[in-house]
Amino acid sequence: MIVSESFVIADWTDPGTHPGRPIAGLHVHRSDDEAWIVLEGQLGFRVGDEERTVPAGGSLLVPRGMPHSYWNPTSEPARYLLVMTPRIHRLIEALRSGQRDDFAQIFEEHDSELLA
Repeated sequence: MIVSESFVIADWTDPGTHPGRPIAGLHVHRSDDEAWIVLEGQLGFRVGDEERTVPAGGSLLVPRGMPHSYWNPTSEPARYLLVMTPRIHRLIEALRSGQRDDFAQIFEEHDSELLA
């Protein structure tokens, strides 16, 4: 993981054990852009009302204010870089900590909203 004052880059892998299940449910970041670079496999995305699949070598930018979700559509591993702001990184860390289950409130505390 690369962390700076202005952005964070995380190298993550989804093993493909739950094809089509969201890695992140539908949500919106009010003040932060977010981007993915698919290194291996593929990722499915919903951005606004559109769905698309991004294969290895592709990328996707979701601008602030745009509802989005993503998933691994296959049973094969998907490896990707997630490029995010420090605020989104703190949101993800809070969600993954396991210390709280009030997910909608956690999103609100990070200028984001959980939509589904």
